[in-house]
Amino acid sequence: MMISDRNQSAVVIFILLGFSEYPEFQILLFLVFLAIYVITVMGNLGMIAIIIMNPKLHTPMYVFLKQLSFVDFCYSTAVTPKLLENLVAEDRTMSIPTCITQYFFTDNCALTETFMLAVMAYDRFVAICNPLLYVVNMSEKRCALLMAAAYSWGIFFSLLFTYTILILSFCGTNTINNFVCEYSGILSASCSDKHFSQLIFFIFINFTMLSTLVVIFTSYVFIFVTVMKIHSARARHKAFSTCASHLTAVGIFYGTVLFLYSIPNTKSSWFPVKIGSVLYAVVIRMLNPLIYSLRNNDVKETLRKLMTNK
Repeated sequence: MMISDRNQSAVVIFILLGFSEYPEFQILLFLVFLAIYVITVMGNLGMIAIIIMNPKLHTPMYVFLKQLSFVDFCYSTAVTPKLLENLVAEDRTMSIPTCITQYFFTDNCALTETFMLAVMAYDRFVAICNPLLYVVNMSEKRCALLMAAAYSWGIFFSLLFTYTILILSFCGTNTINNFVCEYSGILSASCSDKHFSQLIFFIFINFTMLSTLVVIFTSYVFIFVTVMKIHSARARHKAFSTCASHLTAVGIFYGTVLFLYSIPNTKSSWFPVKIGSVLYAVVIRMLNPLIYSLRNNDVKETLRKLMTNK
């Protein structure tokens, strides 16, 4: 990472403004985000524990769900503790290595999650459209390969985007009007030419989002056509119910991404950006285990058994 010659003697730092515009609400926001983080950790780790303990849940759908919960836990842990610290601390500074490290981990988790959501859609497609070949098509080996591909996807692109940040120059004190080190905020703080970094990010982030959306959309088109051919209304309802949790999670995830994408990159847009960032970085990570546990009979049955045994 480069620093301009005239500022080599200066300490280069980032300041995360977070919610400093509302000093009177800092304690309330701290309590709200702390509660969300506790629910997120308990929900995701609880989901992982339930799937591990119940042999009935050792199927591809729950293997992918376990990994999704792990990614959500990692993402939330990379963001929320620092957010909580900044709500009660006077010093909101962050060194460049720390900021970029946070960005790498959050970006890695986010990109891995997009791939996992696509894999989960493909899993539902195979289960409903080719049930007789499900065991073969979604074998343990293939599930492991898909998970390895998801993590490799996240690592590769997050390393690429991190590299486009490391080649930039930063001078003196830089402010990021957000509570997390995100790409546009880091780029806006740079004092060097950003066109190459912006181009690389624009091309590959759009490729990632569009390619995974195509897989999800195509899978559900085939699922819808197949289910509508089923004569039994009860069987149609059962088939759709197995997709309800995933569709809800996909709708919330991509809906939030599209909301953030549609906000113009201007100084006056800081408030909707922060609202969208809260939904994306904090709330979604809490909602995913709740969505899958409340709408999944196998998970609810396991929870009831655990509560009864206690």
